[in-house]
Amino acid sequence: MYHPHHLLGEQSISIGENDIFEPGLQLTAWEKDSHKILITIGNNCLFRRNAHITAVESISIGDNLLTGTNVFITDNSHGTTDINQLMNSPHDRAVISQGAVTIGNNVWLGNNVCIMPGITIGNGAIIGANSVVTHDVPPLSVAAGCPARIIKQYSDHK
Repeated sequence: MYHPHHLLGEQSISIGENDIFEPGLQLTAWEKDSHKILITIGNNCLFRRNAHITAVESISIGDNLLTGTNVFITDNSHGTTDINQLMNSPHDRAVISQGAVTIGNNVWLGNNVCIMPGITIGNGAIIGANSVVTHDVPPLSVAAGCPARIIKQYSDHK
């Protein structure tokens, strides 16, 4: 395992067993309470180069996640789109949560995928390369595009 390129809020991050993080990782927990876990990563996950995961409220990732390179997972933004906020530099805007992110087990995120705040991705889902996920993705689904839309979905497999 490589050391992260950028790590903030280490005490608010829980990492499972047998996880691999390739170089260039940015892992940021913008902690308000140092005893609260903001980022939870399951077991047997592989994050390819240049993954960026940033949480203010909660990001929960299940077991066996596979990512491509340059994946971005966030539950937050720099301020709002209020006119008063837009007049300020993004650097001066408060980092605020836009909703928790939950990613199930056995999920595959292609290269350059962005998972936006407030999203749930179900077990066994696949997100195609270069997709921006702005709506929930059901289990056993394939989603792709910008914004991502469901292009294939299976009913529960027995």
